[in-house]
Amino acid sequence: MKFSLIVAVVVLALAQGSFAQEAFNLDNLSQYFEDLRNRMPQDLGEIIRNPDLVNQARTFLEERKAQLEPLATQVQEQLRAASTNVEEQLKPLATQLQPMFENLQRQVEAMVQKMREQAAAISN
Repeated sequence: MKFSLIVAVVVLALAQGSFAQEAFNLDNLSQYFEDLRNRMPQDLGEIIRNPDLVNQARTFLEERKAQLEPLATQVQEQLRAASTNVEEQLKPLATQLQPMFENLQRQVEAMVQKMREQAAAISN
């Protein structure tokens, strides 16, 4: 977080400076970002090893987890209720459609059988 704020401030400062200058010196800017990139792993390592920051991050994650657990439970309950509702609505529909599917299956089987008979008659 600190690093991103530092980068944002640096970029804004560079942008402001570039508007104020008549000639933009690309070599200096490239060197600045190269130095910044080389320094970044050191700064990042210092941030990660900072016990206060690690504790803050751990506390933050634990607080968010505590906030989200009741919400997750609530969402699970709502999903269970919705799935039960959908299942209850689909059972009668499936019962109504079953005879139609069985009839369709018989018709398709009859057509396939007729095509086999015709193919056998043609091949003889």
